[in-house]
Amino acid sequence: MFEQSTASVSIPLLVALVFWLAVIFCSFGLLAPRNTTVVATLFLCAISVSAAVFLILEMYTPYGGLIQISNAPLHSALEHLGK
Repeated sequence: MFEQSTASVSIPLLVALVFWLAVIFCSFGLLAPRNTTVVATLFLCAISVSAAVFLILEMYTPYGGLIQISNAPLHSALEHLGK
């Protein structure tokens, strides 16, 4: 829980990653023919990539956020230590 208090995600890296992905998806959208299959595929790929980035960011806060792990083992260990 102590490690969670510090921000360990690199903001410049995150900005560069999002910019890079946006350029890739824009170039795919510009060069692809406009039909329903291409639009649906680009939409699903964009959702997939954004979900992957979201999960990576969620791993930085294991005891908070949308996806959490239980802190019961930590409390149990503290009880055995007498604190």
